[in-house]
Amino acid sequence: GDGVSDVNLDKLIAFHKSHGKLATMTAVRPPARYGHIEFDGHRVVDFTEKPQASEGWINGAFFVLEPGIKDYIDGDDVMFEHAPMQRLATDGQLMAYRHESFWQCMDTIREKHLLQKLWDSGQAPWKTWELIDESSGYRPPRLHRFRPDSDAA
Repeated sequence: GDGVSDVNLDKLIAFHKSHGKLATMTAVRPPARYGHIEFDGHRVVDFTEKPQASEGWINGAFFVLEPGIKDYIDGDDVMFEHAPMQRLATDGQLMAYRHESFWQCMDTIREKHLLQKLWDSGQAPWKTWELIDESSGYRPPRLHRFRPDSDAA
């Protein structure tokens, strides 16, 4: 699955650079799937429909990684989120950037429809950019891809 978020990438990268470890993962609080009820005996004293969880953190799937990470990946069939991340944590090489703002997974058609509704209504919290007038002549900078077999990043 994939997640959609308003993670500030500049802050994420700055946090990663500040600690000197091999990996930074973004930790997020998952949205609750169901409404939350608080009771006093049998009387409902508070009800919140599908609040964001106030306890627990999950992998938000936004990472900043150093080239040395390749030493933790034993082949193409390895799921990064399993053994490599567990080894990084054991070795003290995995740090968490705690993102407290919007994050929503898009694993189901229900979640896709929720995100589409936010987009269509103009209320998409993850849209943090402005559309560029192509007639202005502006061209975005060229992206560089990491190539594991090359010295150039």
